[in-house]
Amino acid sequence: MAKQYDRSAEDLGNIVGLEHVNLLVPDQGLATLFYISGLGLTRDPYLMTSVDNMWVNVGRSQFHLPTGKAQKLRGRTALVIPGRDLLLKRLENMKKPLDGTQFSFKEHKEYVTAICPWGNEYVVYEPSKSFAGMVLGMPYVEFDVPKKTAKGIADFYSKVLGTMTSVKGLPSSRPVSVTRVCVSIAISSSGSSGSQCAIGVMWFAPATSIPPSWCRRAVTPI
Repeated sequence: MAKQYDRSAEDLGNIVGLEHVNLLVPDQGLATLFYISGLGLTRDPYLMTSVDNMWVNVGRSQFHLPTGKAQKLRGRTALVIPGRDLLLKRLENMKKPLDGTQFSFKEHKEYVTAICPWGNEYVVYEPSKSFAGMVLGMPYVEFDVPKKTAKGIADFYSKVLGTMTSVKGLPSSRPVSVTRVCVSIAISSSGSSGSQCAIGVMWFAPATSIPPSWCRRAVTPI
């Protein structure tokens, strides 16, 4: 008898896309050196082509980088970029142009970490089966949140946005994590960063049945 395929095993929930991460940057030139020359990404050739904003393509996702006081994401962003050796060479070439900033990078066994000129952390992987055939993209964004808030944040994502969540312990200094399609949430005691993360959803029905007062309570922990 043929084994029945469990289609629910690949259910992604209501969140179907990680659209963009929005961060203010004080210097478009330094941002170009890091995101384009260093990471090897490409600037959107059609939208935001002036000198006060830059949209950077990462496969189907983007970075939106308008000019302003530097914002630091409270967490880290994962990227899939092919060609690890070339990535390391590009980052090495940025040491001198980005000298005097917070820029740095480090090679690990399974990934490369890169810090932008204003302290934002990126975890760069090569394409693999772990990311479902993604060749170039932004598989997840991880946010550090105050302790004992992971359960409330998981409830917000599942009940308001209609996606799957789980709360589990981690064998590290960050004891609790919430994981789902696009976003994994880890623990720290840092405050709000003011940065933005845009997602795409299939439908808005889950939010229509949630009273506004519950939504206010749900987002308070964040």
